[in-house]
Amino acid sequence: MTDHEGCGFDGCCGRRNSRVRLIDPRMPELARCLTLFQYVQAVTGGPVARIDQAGSYAVPSLRGDAFAVRPGSIALRLDGAGVDTAVVVREGDTDAVVVRLLDAAGRTVHQGRLLSDGDRLLAGLTPTVDAGSLAAEPRATVPEVPAWEKGDQLAQLDAMLVDGGVARRRAFDRYRGEHRPIDVDVLSAVLDHVCSVGLPIGVAVFAPAAMQACAGRVHVTDRTVGGRVFAAVAESSVEIDLAGVRECHLVRSLAAHGPTSALELDDEDGRCVAVITQFGMVGQDVYEAWEHLAESLPDT
Repeated sequence: MTDHEGCGFDGCCGRRNSRVRLIDPRMPELARCLTLFQYVQAVTGGPVARIDQAGSYAVPSLRGDAFAVRPGSIALRLDGAGVDTAVVVREGDTDAVVVRLLDAAGRTVHQGRLLSDGDRLLAGLTPTVDAGSLAAEPRATVPEVPAWEKGDQLAQLDAMLVDGGVARRRAFDRYRGEHRPIDVDVLSAVLDHVCSVGLPIGVAVFAPAAMQACAGRVHVTDRTVGGRVFAAVAESSVEIDLAGVRECHLVRSLAAHGPTSALELDDEDGRCVAVITQFGMVGQDVYEAWEHLAESLPDT
């Protein structure tokens, strides 16, 4: 899913050999569906950043809800207003079954490939809805979301879910917290460093209306001649195309331990594609080591 591929409907993208079942994209119905499956390869991202994790879904959260990243679980956060459709697709004549979440433009914003026979059988039992039946129904009310200008770490992440953070970045002079531009080229060195010293990190990767996150130690890093950086973070694989990252900002916002630094990576359209930070409660030594590292990073 490196370029927000099409939706998988026969009438939309011509996959006439695909067997597609339309499921309810609203919460809590969608959460009930995703958490049924025990072993899924979950992928979120686009051309510049991508995260890939095998496991089972934690209960997905909506923008405005609480959020946690727990070991062994796939942490997915959604902008409910931006997820238009959800489908279960049996691809061609194979046994491959994929759950896809799509936006109004038909772009895949998240997909989960079912890896076990049991999950593929369960997929056939998920409740379906009729095409167009949800169009006239009101969406669930989104909890009040704090304004990002004076909000905490989660408010910053939620602002990115709406439009990739484009409006936020254009008005970033209104932000009440500390922020400064960082040299994009240091990212590879940051990942190499945290890998070598065993410093856990958190990584969130964005697609339109969706964010998937992981947290833990970096087991291995690699960089290609073309500038792609790979990192194995806990149970996840993260890939970032540094050539596609136009800007990097170090932003400090309030989190569990106090003001916490985050590296925000923006593409050429000003959309945030990935964030590297600390999520939730970590050891005080981890928090202090991360902040010391962030403080040492050079400006552009």
